[in-house]
Amino acid sequence: MTAVYVRGDKGRKRVAGAVLATALLCTGAVACQGSDSDSKAKGAASGETQSRSKVTEVITAAYEKTSKAKSAKVEMTMTAPKSTAGASGDMKMSGVMGWDPTVMDMTMTGSALTEGGPGAPEKVRMLWSDNVMYMDMGAAAAKDMDGKQWMKMDLNSIAEQAGDEKLAKQMTGGLDSMNQDPAQQLAMLLDSPNLKHVGPAEVDGVQTQRYKGRLTVKEMMETDKGLSDVLSKSEREKMFKNIEKLGIKGYDTEVWVNEDDYPVRMDIDIKSPEGTMKTSQKFSDYGAAAKVTAPPAGKTFDLMEMFKDLGKGGSGSGADSGF
Repeated sequence: MTAVYVRGDKGRKRVAGAVLATALLCTGAVACQGSDSDSKAKGAASGETQSRSKVTEVITAAYEKTSKAKSAKVEMTMTAPKSTAGASGDMKMSGVMGWDPTVMDMTMTGSALTEGGPGAPEKVRMLWSDNVMYMDMGAAAAKDMDGKQWMKMDLNSIAEQAGDEKLAKQMTGGLDSMNQDPAQQLAMLLDSPNLKHVGPAEVDGVQTQRYKGRLTVKEMMETDKGLSDVLSKSEREKMFKNIEKLGIKGYDTEVWVNEDDYPVRMDIDIKSPEGTMKTSQKFSDYGAAAKVTAPPAGKTFDLMEMFKDLGKGGSGSGADSGF
């Protein structure tokens, strides 16, 4: 791709800062639990709970059905404590998501987005397919980018440019570790030693059964097979220690399963000294088409090419960099 950025262009640097902040927010999104204020237990039956074997049977069935579906319409709300660096505020995402492989066509809004950097848009459409993410940064960005409003971030290309096969695995593995794959979450929940049935509940008019479980950080890391594919044992231990330093103890997961064995809602709650990080996902229309068409090349700018050009033209002054 031919570089189109010029030295000292503060408009482009402002766009670069907003794009980077938004990209990090998207790729670093952590699934966390939301409140259960919109689910209602039903009558005396709410006190009837299932045996561990029955719970395992239900969640296993949900995992199998979700894995086969490979896609669904999703509404997601994420909330991070205001003191969390680079990820504070609220973010809402809605659209279609596919897993195995990961595909997304989602629209994002919320304070976490608008506070992501100078000039950050109020709404961003995100497309993700074949390890490439495209983000519509809006008309304001297009003015500073020669009419190009779609940012492209190719994880495979970034890793190849680094000349590091291990980095390539980590970059592309990060795609599958966004913790938005409901099948993966159900598989991890099955390993919770205290998985239990809470009772019947209603979610948006749908009758469901509600389940919850908790995984410690160590249990989560041992359960997440994707981590062992991209990180060595020593690297996982280092990661575990770093997470411990943040004061994160574990992950509380709740799932609402309908009579067809599909999860209609999934919440994960991560508590830290700074506060509780929350995500609540609602799923519908399992098997919905999840196809992504890349934006026209003439409307797209490459994030890494932008940084390369700004680096070549930069004067080394942090005050002028815009980051």
